[in-house]
Amino acid sequence: MKPLTVLGFLGSTLDAGKFDAGRWNKWRPSVSICMQEDLRVDRFILLHGSHHRRLAEIVAKDIADVSPETAVVPHTLDFDDAWDFEEVYGKLLDFARGFPFDPDAEDYLIHITTGTHVAQICLFLLTEARYLPGRLLQTQPQRGAPQPVGIWNSIDLDLSRYDSIATRFAEASAESASFLKSGIETRNPAFNRMIEEIEQVAVRSRAPILLMGPTGAGKSQLARKVYELKKLRHQLGGPFVEVNCATLKGDSATSALFGHRKGAFTGAAQDRPGLLKSADKGLLFLDEIGELGLDEQAMILRAIEEGRFLPVGSDSETRSDFQLIAGTNRDLVEQVRKGRFRDDLFARLNLWTFSLPGLAERREDIAPNLDYELERFAEREGSRVTFNKEARERYLAFAEGHDAKWQGNFRDLAASVTRMATLNTTGRIDVGAVDLEIKRLGTTWHTDKSEADVFDRILGRDQLAEIDPFDRVQLAFVVKTCRACRSLSEAGRQLFAASRELRTSTNDADRLRKYLARFNLTWTDLQQPVGGYR
Repeated sequence: MKPLTVLGFLGSTLDAGKFDAGRWNKWRPSVSICMQEDLRVDRFILLHGSHHRRLAEIVAKDIADVSPETAVVPHTLDFDDAWDFEEVYGKLLDFARGFPFDPDAEDYLIHITTGTHVAQICLFLLTEARYLPGRLLQTQPQRGAPQPVGIWNSIDLDLSRYDSIATRFAEASAESASFLKSGIETRNPAFNRMIEEIEQVAVRSRAPILLMGPTGAGKSQLARKVYELKKLRHQLGGPFVEVNCATLKGDSATSALFGHRKGAFTGAAQDRPGLLKSADKGLLFLDEIGELGLDEQAMILRAIEEGRFLPVGSDSETRSDFQLIAGTNRDLVEQVRKGRFRDDLFARLNLWTFSLPGLAERREDIAPNLDYELERFAEREGSRVTFNKEARERYLAFAEGHDAKWQGNFRDLAASVTRMATLNTTGRIDVGAVDLEIKRLGTTWHTDKSEADVFDRILGRDQLAEIDPFDRVQLAFVVKTCRACRSLSEAGRQLFAASRELRTSTNDADRLRKYLARFNLTWTDLQQPVGGYR
């Protein structure tokens, strides 16, 4: 059994009395907790005001007499008005946030028999919200039993009539939403509503969360903030483990995710716990989950539902209790339809699905994110850089306008700010630096758009995502050459100009046709008009 800690207020009336031998004939709730035969208390956090320090010392001594194994830890907590809900709740909340709770290592009971009614209500609410990660405890005297001992039990309360506390909870919820946004005062209504919903899900549910959206929309950062919020609420004790599934290929994917035993395969020189085991009691973020193979998807599903999986080369299962957040820039519904993503795994992930918009869909949020990126640069580089007024206005006019494509979303914005801040020498970004950066972005987006138009319209994004970067570069050159030629034979002659001289017979058209067939393309496909490219 884990050690047990009790947390409660000193009873200024119930715990007091004449401090002679007769006090042992009186029921005193704080002392009685440690006299229960079926309740071993290892530590007692005794909250009290400064003016009750002497009483706290006496109660601590009496607890030591009846329960030597109990360590009493007095903690001074003063209120100007112990009947003021806002003050009591606020100070108890500060205490809860600062106390080193460790629910994985010890259990907690929150004693609500002592203290004012306001203090008892606030303890209940903080326990219900998991700021105090324990169970409620009530003690009372029992007729016919030895007077000092009494009994103990858990209780439930209906405190819905306390509107002032509901207001404080609304404020706490708003603080949590701001935390998820890294304190950025975003202005996009749809995005703000989505963050509010994610905040509620994060603190009330352990079900998987699916974050969809384009690359660079902030899925990884949001997943980490969800983890930090849940850890702040004492809902997670383990680490944040992040992996990009696009980097897991072949047999190594299973080993990386689920671990392996020594000798399971050539090169397995020692045991490897795997990412799922590393995330035990914490949060696992599987970015680009659509890139996983079907076998790994099946194993992930079982690990989510049962908390069990089989490491490579092991005869016994391993357990891991983790919260899962998955991210993807793919259309998983389409992937399911094509048989590339398991429908049962998608159904399990689809309980809480949130689609993060790209930066181009949140242009009103560019200004606050611009300030955020400048702050990040200052923290990272130790040098604070700002815009002069005219330069800031010019940059925002461009960034918020329709000519700014923001194809890389927030990564584009972060890179843009980093370039301007790094290249300045005075600590102030001027109009010249902005104009240079606008030109650089325009050139980058034009180049990217040309290739994106061709591949998006001819291949489609899902098929393009399955082509290795090396082959993508080669295919781009082939497509560009084909679209500039009048026939398949002419294109073949240009593309195979060197090697054709070494062969006794040449059929460049057939050779090119077979190359295109590898990507399910034909000559006719490449001749379709694509805006801005041909």
